[in-house]
Amino acid sequence: MSIEAPRQISMLDALREALELEMASDPNVIILGEDVAGGAGLGAPYEGSMGGTFGVTRGLFEKFGGRRVRDTPISEAGFVGAAIGAAVAGMRPVVDLMWSNFALLSFDQIANQAAKLRYMFGGQSGVPMVLRMAMGAGLSAGGQHSDTLYSLFTHIPGLKVVVPSNAYDAKGLLAQAIRDDDPVLFFEHMSLYPKKADVPEGRYAIDLGRARVVKQGSDVTIVAIAAMVERALAAADLLAAEGIDAEVVDPRTLSPLDERSILDSVAKTHRLIVVDESPPRCGIAGDIAGLVAQHIPSELRSGVRLLTCPHTPVPFSPTLEARYVPSVERVAATARELCGHG
Repeated sequence: MSIEAPRQISMLDALREALELEMASDPNVIILGEDVAGGAGLGAPYEGSMGGTFGVTRGLFEKFGGRRVRDTPISEAGFVGAAIGAAVAGMRPVVDLMWSNFALLSFDQIANQAAKLRYMFGGQSGVPMVLRMAMGAGLSAGGQHSDTLYSLFTHIPGLKVVVPSNAYDAKGLLAQAIRDDDPVLFFEHMSLYPKKADVPEGRYAIDLGRARVVKQGSDVTIVAIAAMVERALAAADLLAAEGIDAEVVDPRTLSPLDERSILDSVAKTHRLIVVDESPPRCGIAGDIAGLVAQHIPSELRSGVRLLTCPHTPVPFSPTLEARYVPSVERVAATARELCGHG
């Protein structure tokens, strides 16, 4: 008797599947954004929905129609504001912002409206809205399309910030984000879209605010975010061959942050490296380091190491871009230093 292999799908397909299942389950879930339909419904030559820049929403217009999958004008402040209004009125909009850099064009709507309305109205109204956006270096998309801006939004009370590192988590986290009654910013690393993982076909959700220990270890904790998880795991494999047992922790959500899982891991290994594809100033890497230094300083046998990008815009040149992001070799070398194997 043959055993069917586990179903593997890409992160892009997992995101589309999460959207389709949540839309089928809840008629209040709608999609807004530039080219999410891409001309579908207008007749020839538009034979099918474009599905946004990366095709995540492709086919959803055909399944759910133009009332629930809506193209918008090129005005981020306008359609994010419309989504906030729809959310307050009882809908659950999912907004495709294309790239995280474009969220800055709607920053006032996000920071002064979406983040504050529940608080300002005494909890009488939530803002159940998801803002999806691509991010990250590696595709030579240039400085205006490659920033990882999640740290900027974790600073703002009232927002939730999600950063999946694989297809399984992406589907479950997006489903939970859509069901959440607060505004969620959902960051999708562009380099992860084609990466495949085992993903169940049905509906499931992963609670926000729960980290995952991707690999158990005893010598050093590596906290890695989004695409950096894969690099941390590759570094851990190199280190294992040298007798260094690294633990890799994926926060999955940065606000709320699973502080307990990070502290427990560092208390076990007594060493910490944070790998973050962001500039170093006022970033989540420094926040995690501060968390450990404040709560369990006596557990540390060496100083915390932060591996971030330089404090520069993301370069367009593929050669420079490759050097911009923390590498597997750099992670491994830092772990060797902390463990006295340098």
